[in-house]
Amino acid sequence: MPAGQSPSFDYADYPSIVIPLEATSGVTVHSHPQHQLTWAPDGVLTMEVGSSRWLVQRMRALWIPGGVPHTVLPTAACDMVSLYVEPDRCPMRWEGPTVVDATGLVGPLVTYLAALGDADEERRRRGQAVLWDLLTPMAVTTIPTALPTDPQARQVALAIRRDPSDTRGIGDWGRTVGASTRTLSRRFRTETGVSFESWRTFERLNAALPLLGTGMPISRVAHRVGYRTASAFITAFRREIGTTPAAYFGAGGTTGTRAEPIGSPEPTG
Repeated sequence: MPAGQSPSFDYADYPSIVIPLEATSGVTVHSHPQHQLTWAPDGVLTMEVGSSRWLVQRMRALWIPGGVPHTVLPTAACDMVSLYVEPDRCPMRWEGPTVVDATGLVGPLVTYLAALGDADEERRRRGQAVLWDLLTPMAVTTIPTALPTDPQARQVALAIRRDPSDTRGIGDWGRTVGASTRTLSRRFRTETGVSFESWRTFERLNAALPLLGTGMPISRVAHRVGYRTASAFITAFRREIGTTPAAYFGAGGTTGTRAEPIGSPEPTG
């Protein structure tokens, strides 16, 4: 699918679809009345709902209730496999985006249902009944992605989002955008709810998760997102997400309790 487009079809006519995504492509913000279960059998998807991002890969799928606007962000080339179901034909009553365990039979069932033709309604119904029984929510941590609205603070935030490896401190950024350190610090805290240092940590972790999901070594990921050492990165990851990167992507692993974390300042790195 070309970058920055949204599928132009009636989801009611498509109980399932597989969309091949290039590394630079995504799906712009959209919504539909149907519930959606999305999985990436190979590769990593990053989906954004409101001010939170969710990672979708082989071991975890994402449930999005009908009517919830969402976006697929560009990450790596992969197939986005999605099932759509009318709310009145589904027993799941989750009110918000929910990460589900895609190990075991869930992944193969999603693949099976996605491959069924329009004439296989009875087999689809039986397969979905088994899938509903198997879907198990995973406790995960979501990382805030809110941007400040103040023009100077937003300029800094967008620059960090483009290059999370930039190690300039808030004083350096203040001189770059023409704001005092105190003013810039106050604007970050007021408009994002966290300090500049914590916001930058969250942004670095958001950038790191898709890279880790592709199997990139932790040491390379750490340098790509602004840490001098892998140990400094792992410390920040554990503090904010509740586990190590290896455990986060381990089979059947979880990431602690679901929360909107307010982190402490990151270690030097």
